[in-house]
Amino acid sequence: MKRIKLLDKEFGLSIPASDIKKATWHLAAKINRDLKDKDPLMVCILNGSFMFSADLMKLIEFPCQISFVKLASYEGLGSTGVVKELIGFNEELKGRTVVLLEDIVDTGITVESCINQLLKNGAKEVLVATMLYKPKAFKGKIKLDYVGMEIPNDFIVGYGLDYNGYGRNLPDIYSLIE
Repeated sequence: MKRIKLLDKEFGLSIPASDIKKATWHLAAKINRDLKDKDPLMVCILNGSFMFSADLMKLIEFPCQISFVKLASYEGLGSTGVVKELIGFNEELKGRTVVLLEDIVDTGITVESCINQLLKNGAKEVLVATMLYKPKAFKGKIKLDYVGMEIPNDFIVGYGLDYNGYGRNLPDIYSLIE
């Protein structure tokens, strides 16, 4: 098994880049089918979803806009349970279909907070596209419209996901080795 070390932790290969690419293609095909006539605003939730959003947007076949919001709810290996908005929304949302682009949905706290804010600010509908979903960690009541892969409730890094700021640049995804 391919291993890496980030700071004081070791991680083993969990999802190779080729599997991530296939999942992104499948998500793009569904989004292209469902949203081609809706003029959606795609919203990349930074920092984690920058790689997924960039790869997905290259495959979108209809005109759309993209914007970025920076939220934080993790410190170290776990969620704080509190979503901090570091960079907020600045596009006109009234009557728009908005697609949240998320790297991973685990507890669902960040996405649920984002959806509530978008609807409060006039979005007609908010859809969620996530590369990764941890059903065993999920505590939310929201619907995930587009899911690339379901994964176990492991701490992971790579493909935009980090451990204390490190590992986002890795093309593969690695799980913490305990």
